[in-house]
Amino acid sequence: MKRLDAANDNEVGRQIARTREIWQPRMGRNLTGEDARQILHNATGFFGVLAEWRRTELLTAANDCATPVEPNDGEVRHDR
Repeated sequence: MKRLDAANDNEVGRQIARTREIWQPRMGRNLTGEDARQILHNATGFFGVLAEWRRTELLTAANDCATPVEPNDGEVRHDR
């Protein structure tokens, strides 16, 4: 049976290799494994922040009480 941490190491290694494959031509230079790891870390962090902002926006919109909700209990109001 494969060790769990070894499986994770293999996946991280594949992600770093893929990051090098994608970014090296765009950077115009050879990237080290550390360069690729930093790019992967920064991109993951960036999209994590975007996701957090989106969740916050959705929660804020769901809890927005700026506009009062008119009651609709079936009674007619004549005081307007």
